[in-house]
Amino acid sequence: SRALHYWAPDGSYRLYPSSVPLTEELTRRGYSVIVRKRVGPSWTPTANMRERDPSLPQSIEGGAPGNPLGTHAMYLDWPAYLIHGTHDTRKIGRQSSSGCIGLYNEHVAELFPLVQVGTQVRLL
Repeated sequence: SRALHYWAPDGSYRLYPSSVPLTEELTRRGYSVIVRKRVGPSWTPTANMRERDPSLPQSIEGGAPGNPLGTHAMYLDWPAYLIHGTHDTRKIGRQSSSGCIGLYNEHVAELFPLVQVGTQVRLL
């Protein structure tokens, strides 16, 4: 559905449009869990990202222009898979990520305080 569905402990429900991975090969499915959260996350491209695009920088500090993780990030227990914001709003609703689930910055900021470390995540 290219959307993140959130069910709160009190039974309330929220729906957030999202970006999804570019290809089936980059798509991971199943159960995961939030293992850490970060406001103003820094970004380091994976080796596979750098192989696809050698012009990528070694890293981008949190809050820096062009940081693809946006304002907030929630890290899954799968290495290099995150739920994060994006400054590039054209990506939302599209197959545009290298595996992560991207949200509008205002949506990830709304969701961030609601989701605790240890929250179960299911990717379909």
